Amino acid sequence: MWSKNLLNLPNQITVARLGLSIIFFVLLGQYEHRHPQTWMLDAAWILFAVAAGTDFLDGYIARKFKLVTPLGRILDPLVDKVLVCGAFILFVGPAFVDESGHNVTCVAPWMVVVIVGRELLVTGLRGFNESRGISFGASIHGKIKMWIQSISAPTILCIIARETQGWSGDLPGTLKLVLAWATVGATALSAVQYLAQSRYILDESIPE
Repeated sequence: MWSKNLLNLPNQITVARLGLSIIFFVLLGQYEHRHPQTWMLDAAWILFAVAAGTDFLDGYIARKFKLVTPLGRILDPLVDKVLVCGAFILFVGPAFVDESGHNVTCVAPWMVVVIVGRELLVTGLRGFNESRGISFGASIHGKIKMWIQSISAPTILCIIARETQGWSGDLPGTLKLVLAWATVGATALSAVQYLAQSRYILDESIPE
């Protein structure tokens, strides 16, 4: 009964995460690093952390109490992609450019291309596999990727907030750069793993 309810608890949590994501985007959309408002960054990173935490919560509840629904299988990864891709797209926008023209997030545009491209690739592979009745759940690489993204984005925002309050030196920039590269590395590794997982299926679909 409960597993067939489209508005069960896990799906409600997922919808709430979408709402938190929208508020997060509105906050960062109003932010300008040339005239920094630290409270916006603090509110944004906390919102992101809470939203990312609900991703693990709704999945746990859905599996433990057998509340998995077709809507949840579609909506949950979609909201994850909206939150993560939206955050990193905003990171390379004009909001985070300082007076010298330098992007303070240490996230390069090509990194965002890798992140968004991976999500589009996996979405396509998942749709292709599941249309043929083949399960295409999240792999360990995908989960690690999500963990790293969920840690990197709010931590970068938190570091920038502390920089606006006077934290200087090489350490903040180094930390942001390490987080950015860790995110890209985990994302690329996850994409390769999913391609390898689907290779035999794609080979079978090629006409002779």
